[in-house]
Amino acid sequence: MCASKVAEGQQRGWIIPIGGAEEKENSPQILQRFVSLAGGSSADIVVIPTASQLKSTGPRYERIFGDLGAERVTAIDFDTRRDCLEPSRLERLQQASGVFFTGGNQLRLSTLLGGTPIAKAVRQMNAAGVPVAGTSAGAAFISEHMIAFGDEGSTPVAGSVRLAAGLGLTNRFIIDQHFRQRDRLGRLLTALAFNPFAVGIGLDEDTAAFIGPDNTVHVEGSGGITVVDAAEVQFSSMDSVDEGRPVCLLGVKLHILTRGATFNLHTRVADAGTLSRPQR
Repeated sequence: MCASKVAEGQQRGWIIPIGGAEEKENSPQILQRFVSLAGGSSADIVVIPTASQLKSTGPRYERIFGDLGAERVTAIDFDTRRDCLEPSRLERLQQASGVFFTGGNQLRLSTLLGGTPIAKAVRQMNAAGVPVAGTSAGAAFISEHMIAFGDEGSTPVAGSVRLAAGLGLTNRFIIDQHFRQRDRLGRLLTALAFNPFAVGIGLDEDTAAFIGPDNTVHVEGSGGITVVDAAEVQFSSMDSVDEGRPVCLLGVKLHILTRGATFNLHTRVADAGTLSRPQR
């Protein structure tokens, strides 16, 4: 899957992967910012809770986004691929000014939505300016290359990660979520050893990457984002090491970003941003 083409004179919508366990009640800056980008008091948000098998997930986010000021919020679940062919569901989705994928199991998203009119519509909507966000499994699903599952640990290990096709809003990055909390550096490095073109983005819980139309990552939330840039890798043993053995990688760049810092996915330049300004 590949991203839909942005029409001349238009800008792609914001892409917002969230590391999971985002604050929903006391200080929900991440979700509030998403609502603002979707139109604020005029926001019309569609929540897709397909990754979760809990019936309460969709209604919960309907209430949350409503409390944050969105004018209209509708949860649309897809239990079968046939559901993705229903004209009424597609029509409701296409009315949205913001789309939100909940957490759960990202393979449910890829197997139920992949290759359907729903997935195509979300890509086209984002290319036309509609912001698309996803938390946890929903975050992993957003890009073209998706980590389906993998082992925990800080060392890259051959065979420890399985990749699958994601939604395809962009091919510039690979997302991993619950990053620091679940010790997932090794599996993100392993994924990048397969595909050094992409940038690895490891999202801590209650932390989001707000990726603007200019491909700049802006950090929001209480945690950090680990950016892994493998573009200048000088050596990788991925092609020769036995499965289950550690992978040798030389020349990997790593950045830790917190709120106020940025990273440009095109130039691959990190900036401390507001963090570098003198405190008064």
